[in-house]
Amino acid sequence: MAIVLGDNRYGKAENRVVRVDREGDEHRITDLNVSVSLSGDMSDTHLTGANDKVLATDTQKNTVFAFARDGVGEIEDYALRLARHFVTSQESIHGARVRVESYPWQRLTVGGQPAHHSFARSGGGTRTTTVHYDGEQAWVLGGVEDLTVLNTTGSEFWGFPRDGYTTLPETKDRILATAVNASWRFAGDDVDWAGAYDTALASLLDAFGGTHSQSLQQTLYAMGSRVLETVPEIVEVRLSLPNKHHFLTDLSPFGLDNPGAIFHAADRPYGLIEGTVLRDDAPAAGPAWS
Repeated sequence: MAIVLGDNRYGKAENRVVRVDREGDEHRITDLNVSVSLSGDMSDTHLTGANDKVLATDTQKNTVFAFARDGVGEIEDYALRLARHFVTSQESIHGARVRVESYPWQRLTVGGQPAHHSFARSGGGTRTTTVHYDGEQAWVLGGVEDLTVLNTTGSEFWGFPRDGYTTLPETKDRILATAVNASWRFAGDDVDWAGAYDTALASLLDAFGGTHSQSLQQTLYAMGSRVLETVPEIVEVRLSLPNKHHFLTDLSPFGLDNPGAIFHAADRPYGLIEGTVLRDDAPAAGPAWS
């Protein structure tokens, strides 16, 4: 029986990059978490320990910071620049994957006026991108993570199978809450990234708030479909929606009723609903999701 080396990659993960743009008195923050992963002709280092084809992960880290020096711009463009650089500058590197998470900051208001240099982290979800480049073609994913949303009504769950282990009561009115983790695949790499992100995010929120939900699966499909309807450059949407359960609290031991007002927000366990919505003529994903 022969033993061979399979697929492999290496890189520098979670480089925390903060750029401050100082235009006059008004500052802007770009707060990123950048991970690089490279693949290619790496057999020697695995089999013999030779490192002549290994671009040090410390060098990768330095490149991430150096490329932010002259401006980040849209995170998709920044990731594309990095991925192309690693492949074109190193003969042994045949593929580069760059993932960027962009954390949102909101300008504070001081004395009734927008502050020039004071910010607070906002809770509008974390913008993400993942880029893969193989020397000829680039694949780009966009997305958002930890976007917490909640409907206080307009959600039902009933008609499900019941067996000897089923205790969950049916309901025609419940709180529906989730932390949206969404990724979407672009058909190309020449896109108005900011416009696509803003429209996709607004579409997710509009579909969540505007869908009378019989199940979280139905809401997932509505959210993915709305993104595809509004952003023609996107061909596939993947969603992961943890069901953040809110259970009506029994106040009867205290002689109190509970007219749908007091809930226990459960931490775990939680239902996890995942699915993909895509165009029926979507091109092959290639290595985009791998």
